[in-house]
Amino acid sequence: PFSFFKKGDNNLSKPTALFIGGVQGDEPGGFHAAALLVTNYSFSNGNVWIVPNLNFYSIIKRSRGVYGDMNRKFHDISKNDPDYESVKRVKKLILKPEVDLIVHLHDGSGFYNPKYIDKEHNPSRWGQCSIIDQKIIKADKYSNLEKIATKAIENINSNLKDPLHRYYLHNTKTNEGDEEMEKTLTYFAITHGKPAFGNEASKNLPTYMRVYYHLLAIEGYLKYMGIKYKRTFKLTPINVYRAINIDTKINLYDNQSVLPTKQLKRRINFFPVKMDKTLNFKSNNPLISVHKKGKYYKVQYGNRSVTLLKPELLKYDNSIKDVTMIIDNRIQIVPFGTILNVKKTFFIFKQKNIRVNVIGYKKKGVKNEINIHFRKNMIKKRFAIDRKNKIYRVEFYTGKVYHGMILVKFL
Repeated sequence: PFSFFKKGDNNLSKPTALFIGGVQGDEPGGFHAAALLVTNYSFSNGNVWIVPNLNFYSIIKRSRGVYGDMNRKFHDISKNDPDYESVKRVKKLILKPEVDLIVHLHDGSGFYNPKYIDKEHNPSRWGQCSIIDQKIIKADKYSNLEKIATKAIENINSNLKDPLHRYYLHNTKTNEGDEEMEKTLTYFAITHGKPAFGNEASKNLPTYMRVYYHLLAIEGYLKYMGIKYKRTFKLTPINVYRAINIDTKINLYDNQSVLPTKQLKRRINFFPVKMDKTLNFKSNNPLISVHKKGKYYKVQYGNRSVTLLKPELLKYDNSIKDVTMIIDNRIQIVPFGTILNVKKTFFIFKQKNIRVNVIGYKKKGVKNEINIHFRKNMIKKRFAIDRKNKIYRVEFYTGKVYHGMILVKFL
């Protein structure tokens, strides 16, 4: 199922914009831009609703549509269609009386141009354009689609990184007989009195550049509506690249276990998993998924693989929340689920009935790895979970009952 977020000042007398990404799973510019609205933006003087991963299963599978093109299912869809519930749910969101304007984020081929320039820049291409289905609709507010889209385009074109990336308005004139476009989300919206726009970034550009142009478009629509925004970074392509490639934590099992998402090895063996084989997780990024794949659990970020977890099925108890440690000669109480930076050494005090297992350390006769000043060279590199061999698991048990883990990252 897709995620849905509400941000802003929750003042319903102020305008509300709905941004949707991920209807097609092979268009990462759109769904990464929407996800950044969730993780890196705050809003005031209005409300912003976000669906960053509308067709999440197709995102995971890196497919335009595992069950067909979802963006052709808004005119008519069978109840037997696997996409039925998602389409029905997002239609309800679109039709909410609070929603004043909808922007649907896509990645399209080539570079749209109203005139034929060459095979990549011509009227049959879809990248780098703002799409409307018609000039004007019957709506209480924001009825002049052409005027609004033009303002968003102005915001983009004043910040181009290459003149060839120029945006144009693309009016599909759907109501004049375009049967394919009649099936789309935006046409469903405007036929129900909801102003809706498509924004297309070019698939010829790397993902971070697509996201950059999507964000310029989004901010153009927000400015037109008077919704104020703040972001955590200056809007440049390199900062967008950093934002979408940031190391995100995944918290598992009531925050008792943790994984980063960056630079993990392709496979991590004997990862603690509940006996019932459920793997509950939380992440602040809506594009993170953990799902079963054969005998493994696959961790993904959008349509990119993060790692495969080979499970070790264990009894689980979350009654213990932290341990006392010495980190580089400083005593600390460290909660489970922490990624702990260590310059030289770490040391774990004995705690009643708790057995410590530093994965990758082995010494004859030592079954409980407490009261040892661990250095990096004491732990075998092949047990590191990351490709740079810096991050190691420290796990805590009572007998064979698992309580949680701390990750130690040597700097």
